[in-house]
Amino acid sequence: MRKWFAGLAAVALLAVGTAPAQAAEPDKPKVVRVGTTQSMDSMNPFLAVRLVSTSIHRWTYGFLTVPDAKTLQPSPDLAESWTTSPDGLTWTFKIRQAKWSDGQPITADDAAWTFTKMMTDDGAKTANGPAVENFASVTAAGQDLTIKLKSPQASMLDNPVPIVPKHVWEKVGDIAKYDAETYPAVTSGPYIPVEHKKDQYVKLKANPDYWRGAPKIDELQVIFYDNPAAAVVGLKKGDIDLLGRLAPPDFEALKGDANVVQWNNEGRRASYLQINHGATTSDNKPIGDGHPALKDPKVRQALHYAIDKQKLVDEVQNGLAKPADGSIVPPMYKDFFWQAEGEKKIGFDLTKANQILDAAGYKKGADGIRTMPDGSRKLQFRFSIHTDTPIEDKLAEYLTGWFKELGITLTTKRLDSSKFTEETGTTALFDIAISGWSVNPDPEEVLATHLCSRRPTASGEGGGTESFYCDPQFEQLYQQQLKELDRPKRAGIIKQMQERLYTDAPVIALYYPNDLEGYRKDRIASITPIPEDNGILYGGSGYWPFYTVEAVTADASDEGGSNTGVFVGVGIGVIVLAGIAFFLLRRRSGVADDRE
Repeated sequence: MRKWFAGLAAVALLAVGTAPAQAAEPDKPKVVRVGTTQSMDSMNPFLAVRLVSTSIHRWTYGFLTVPDAKTLQPSPDLAESWTTSPDGLTWTFKIRQAKWSDGQPITADDAAWTFTKMMTDDGAKTANGPAVENFASVTAAGQDLTIKLKSPQASMLDNPVPIVPKHVWEKVGDIAKYDAETYPAVTSGPYIPVEHKKDQYVKLKANPDYWRGAPKIDELQVIFYDNPAAAVVGLKKGDIDLLGRLAPPDFEALKGDANVVQWNNEGRRASYLQINHGATTSDNKPIGDGHPALKDPKVRQALHYAIDKQKLVDEVQNGLAKPADGSIVPPMYKDFFWQAEGEKKIGFDLTKANQILDAAGYKKGADGIRTMPDGSRKLQFRFSIHTDTPIEDKLAEYLTGWFKELGITLTTKRLDSSKFTEETGTTALFDIAISGWSVNPDPEEVLATHLCSRRPTASGEGGGTESFYCDPQFEQLYQQQLKELDRPKRAGIIKQMQERLYTDAPVIALYYPNDLEGYRKDRIASITPIPEDNGILYGGSGYWPFYTVEAVTADASDEGGSNTGVFVGVGIGVIVLAGIAFFLLRRRSGVADDRE
């Protein structure tokens, strides 16, 4: 099927008559195009949670601090310096003298308005609500931003909130319904969004007034592909210059292409199963239609024992991942990574899984399918995955086979991007779902997606939950790590939180995928990963790769590179290609729920 799709894409490229891409001439705009198998969930940074959206917001908005390109430790961004009181409750940030892309000065009022909006408006909490939960007050005086905390907070310098311009956003009525589709956008980062065609592309222009200096290219385009095979064809044909977040089969399809550099490093993502263990809203009202058996920790534990993670790494990930004997923080972050050992480790053991279910009273019927202890319902679960994602289909096949050995039926439910996000994050109309998170250097944010406060309200606002989890022990540990300023001690608490998720199993970690990417060396002259030593390009924890990226020019290609250099602009060919040639390839959606 993948070969058929790739062939169709190649024929379509010829059919629409797309002109061959040309190298950027020295006096012409330098354009780099990034392909992604996601589309934007929102241009509104208060609402966006998908990786592509948060990446674009990193490239366009300023933050108080950003991860250092070498160490990933917090370094100055809009805040050029900061001080804290002896009790750790008052932080004062000095906002640098810089300006928004419309020429207005950036002041502490902008940051104060951003944080206060999140503190007072449920709709503004969707993306990063927990980041301000410990804020007692936020005030501004000129360039001084003062944040008073309810209790000391160890992650204060890892705040993930993009700062927005008050003079623009204070005019917005309902944040929860605002799409932020006004262009050019007013931003303070390296790039300025100037155009967005839904499900086709986002076009970003270099910000000439960026405080660090303008990027080395003139324009950055993000081209959306819902089908991974089509994206790979796009990279090989030269319609895009870089493609990240590749599944192993698509990564391996790039082998042998002399113009493509394959990028394979340790990743910052954890892939896991999300279990509907009895979802509730933020006011503790039941929601959704999850199977009642999944409320039982014994059932969730049995499912965990029934998963051969090494087999999944070998067969589903083609060996390009590490089995997750831990939880949601990947081994890339050595200080915070935890994994089970000894008797705590849950290994692949179908016999033990069956024994757990037998002891818990889930008896097999004549058809071999187990029922609830009261006989009211068979153990028949739905497995929600994305449409047109072969790797998730393959995962579903393995899980279905193993769960059948337990007397549990698993039926695959394929959903488009929007429906998947809605059913697994708001309405809870699921039993088990594939999920994952791209983790930041400080893991507080991903841990916060399992807090009680991340559950949606009864009206569906707020949220951002990854599990509908609400556990007193986990909440207590979260508050403890928040206040612990000693890094090793805090890391110990964070490991306890991961252990709690591992044993209670509202999520079951499967594997930690490698960062698999590819870029055209005849289009990209240089690009710096983050961290700089064997780091990530697309989807990294900072803007550095796409701030430093340099395009191959006509002069450079004449000196020995390919004569198919950067294609300048989206242009008619790309629009026609996205709108016509890929019509049969596009579905809703591939890995569109890859979140951060």
